[in-house]
Amino acid sequence: MSKVLVFGASGQLGQCIRKVVDENALQGYIFPEEGTANILDTASLERLFVEHNPTHIINCAAYTAVDKAESDYETAFAVNKTGVENLADLCNSYDAVLIHISTDFVFSGDGNTPLTEESTTAPVSVYGQSKLDGELVIPTVLNKYFIIRTGWLYSEYGNNFVKTILRIGKERGEIKVINDQTGTPTYAMDLAKTITVIISSGITKFGLYHYANEGDTTWFGFASAIHEIAGTGVKVLPIPTTEYPTPAKRPVYSVMDKSKIKQTFNFEIPQWQDSLKVCISKLES
Repeated sequence: MSKVLVFGASGQLGQCIRKVVDENALQGYIFPEEGTANILDTASLERLFVEHNPTHIINCAAYTAVDKAESDYETAFAVNKTGVENLADLCNSYDAVLIHISTDFVFSGDGNTPLTEESTTAPVSVYGQSKLDGELVIPTVLNKYFIIRTGWLYSEYGNNFVKTILRIGKERGEIKVINDQTGTPTYAMDLAKTITVIISSGITKFGLYHYANEGDTTWFGFASAIHEIAGTGVKVLPIPTTEYPTPAKRPVYSVMDKSKIKQTFNFEIPQWQDSLKVCISKLES
């Protein structure tokens, strides 16, 4: 039976994995407390490996403050590269499979066709570069791994775009949202289910995969759909990126091609609008 250690268990995706595990009565999943699961503390990490002897590691731990990373780059690289290398080293020593979550921010976003796993990476931010460096270090020390790139994650848990847009909309009645960055809103519960399917499948076609919901939109389109589904009556206005400058640059286009993961594991991926309806209904219940 699989024994799965989940790092970053208190984060948005970690909480979604816990929910999927509970709802499906999945066995063998362990969610260590943050204090004992610091991926920068190699001694604590090794104690967890010795205690549990895991078959799989899911790494949801990451530095995700995109704008703050521009000035706090040492911490970003420590967590997103060094921490990942620590896990990969231990997975290699204890013969465990590493499932590592990465991001669409490894791309520059200059194109206009869906990005495959072979597409050229060229991060335009410190965060994106730190995540790419984390990806690149894994194959240098480990053969048994799945790297899953995703983006625009939201759910009922943690801080995310859906919850923020609903809150700001209710406060102001009218909001302005960027309309010239295109990607795919991805329900973290769908990604969590996918990760558990990969583990339970026993399929060992290791490597790099893309996962997001189906379809694409802009942040403006995403925000408009949120308020339309929630029936708030909030007015959403489109603006260009130039009207909302941020310390970190974002990819202009980061829609990902999911053909590889669908074909390898033989599952369908929900449309982003359908998953958004599910999330909002749960937020309202």
